[in-house]
Amino acid sequence: MKCRVIVGACTLFLVAVVLAGRDFYKILGVSRSAATKDIKKAYRKLAMQLHPDKNPDDPQAAEKFQDLGAAYEVLSNEEKRKIYDRHGEEGIKDGGHQSHGDVFSHFFGDFGFEFFGAPRQQDRNIPRGSDLVIELEVTLEEVYSGNFVEVVRSKPVAKEAPGKRRCNCRQEMRTMQLGPGRFQMTQETVCDECPNVKLINEEKTLEVEIEPGVQDGMEYPFIGEGEPHIDGEPGDLRFRIKVLKHPVFERRGDDLYTNVTISLLDALLGFEREIAHLDQHKVHIVRDKVTWPGAKMRKKGEGLSNFENNNERGALVITFDVEFPKGELTAEQKKELQRVLKQEPTWKVYNGLQGY
Repeated sequence: MKCRVIVGACTLFLVAVVLAGRDFYKILGVSRSAATKDIKKAYRKLAMQLHPDKNPDDPQAAEKFQDLGAAYEVLSNEEKRKIYDRHGEEGIKDGGHQSHGDVFSHFFGDFGFEFFGAPRQQDRNIPRGSDLVIELEVTLEEVYSGNFVEVVRSKPVAKEAPGKRRCNCRQEMRTMQLGPGRFQMTQETVCDECPNVKLINEEKTLEVEIEPGVQDGMEYPFIGEGEPHIDGEPGDLRFRIKVLKHPVFERRGDDLYTNVTISLLDALLGFEREIAHLDQHKVHIVRDKVTWPGAKMRKKGEGLSNFENNNERGALVITFDVEFPKGELTAEQKKELQRVLKQEPTWKVYNGLQGY
């Protein structure tokens, strides 16, 4: 018995040694069984919160941001994650790491930092390239469940070239003496000499997170990924969300709307059916009473996630259409229907649009 206890203690000690180092799961705030998309989502959210530019008064801001970048680099890579789970941080040190800046630029671009919806601070004295706005088409399925979309950006990058060029051109006043006590002031353009450059297209993969409940027209900024400027900073690139029309569901706010056609028999007798939702889970529908054309059923919690609060969901609103049988009824069938339905002939003329 003692021997077993000693062996068990030794085993626990070895495990503790192996797992020594930073707890990447804890840094990202995810469980050890978290899916890759959840890891990416956690990183994006924390990167915006912990970036040193947003925490100038925190002396540990840079260290926290580096830890976050290291955690994401390992856990988002399937092979590195397996090694980390077995051997801890020590097991992956030999393989080398990206810098936290490289990881951050994968999501947000290379230059500076911008919070969602906030304008980028710009020094007016520094020239800047043009901003680019590109429509990013997303499906309603992606709006419902969320997704990560990779976009390949072919970007002109300035490279050094032979020779010199005129740069930093500016207007300066020049005073010239014309004679005793006579002077003339003229304005002239003065330029510096800078190394020559040429623009070469380079491809870079940008990753855009389609967050659940994202709304049409929202923009995702990538700093410094716009048009370059040889003597200044590049502009920004913004992906503007465009939600594509769906053949089955229509979005209205956080609610989803759809139509279902049923037979006259189902409309009279009731029915039990299922609808395949955007993520293919089944929505159970039961009607045990007469369903008239245009009747609506509201299924709470089956709509889209609220963009500001993913714990809240809209509803799925189902409108029923009734398909009447084609063809003529015999006199005997008409009498039988009158007997069963027990309805008197109804004729009412009214303003059906009143109240709209």
